[in-house]
Amino acid sequence: MAVTTPEFDTIHAPAPAGRRRRYTEDQVSIWRIMLRMSAGLIVLGVFILPYTIMFFGSVKTKSQIRSVDPTYFPLEWHWENYITMWSTPETPLPQNLISTIVISVFATLLVLGVALPAAYYTARFRFPGRMVFLFLVIVTQMVQPAVLSSGLFRQFVTLGLIDTWVAMIFVNAAFNLSFAVWIMHSFFAGVPKEIDEAAQIDGAGRLTVLFRIQLPLVWPGIVTAIVFVFVASWNEFAASLIVLTTAGNQPLSVALTKFVGQYETSWQYVFGVSVVAIIPVAILFMIIEKRLVGGLTAGSIK
Repeated sequence: MAVTTPEFDTIHAPAPAGRRRRYTEDQVSIWRIMLRMSAGLIVLGVFILPYTIMFFGSVKTKSQIRSVDPTYFPLEWHWENYITMWSTPETPLPQNLISTIVISVFATLLVLGVALPAAYYTARFRFPGRMVFLFLVIVTQMVQPAVLSSGLFRQFVTLGLIDTWVAMIFVNAAFNLSFAVWIMHSFFAGVPKEIDEAAQIDGAGRLTVLFRIQLPLVWPGIVTAIVFVFVASWNEFAASLIVLTTAGNQPLSVALTKFVGQYETSWQYVFGVSVVAIIPVAILFMIIEKRLVGGLTAGSIK
């Protein structure tokens, strides 16, 4: 009489093909995730490395930075560099920081005030010379402030605005206006006209449609324009060097060069000012991050 052993049969029974396939697919998925994470970490390291070196250099002494055999990490952490650089007689950094903030903020607000209605009008209305206007707008983006610095200096001397914040606000606004108009124009053009028509049927005027209907839908474009204009104004150098002649009125980009001399350079202060100059831009990105994500998802749920 034959005796069956279910346990033996269960142990030696082959696994189903579908289970083996799923196990292999899971392995491939894990490897893909690991490769993507590794690639992301490599890219992150490439971008962060210069800032890390700059930060470590800001807490070193000049001799450590210029050493024949330099070290990556500081042998001694000299946090007093961040205090000393604010009290150097040749560079009034507190005034330079205030000047940079005022110029960048008001230049950005001026650009938004002009570019927003211009972009909306060019995207919604067909008028004679529209394409010529847009072409001339983008042509101005090809001209840099460094090329027109001498002409700007002469013009502001005539207007009595030389060595003033107002002059640099106008310069930064003028040279960043074209990009803001174009980027917001493309976002306004991507919104269906039927949305405007539906709001007007309900009794909304043009301004109501622009500010209450269109702005939430094109918020990513507005945020992009804000970031671009603010960062470009914050880093502007050539025109500021010529138009602003007083040390206290100059922005941080110009004040940074005061630590670079013909025979000697205070690299610890150069690195320290660079770190300080990055902080406001980083704060701006942290503030607008949620609004940017919110604008990207606006209108996805009805």
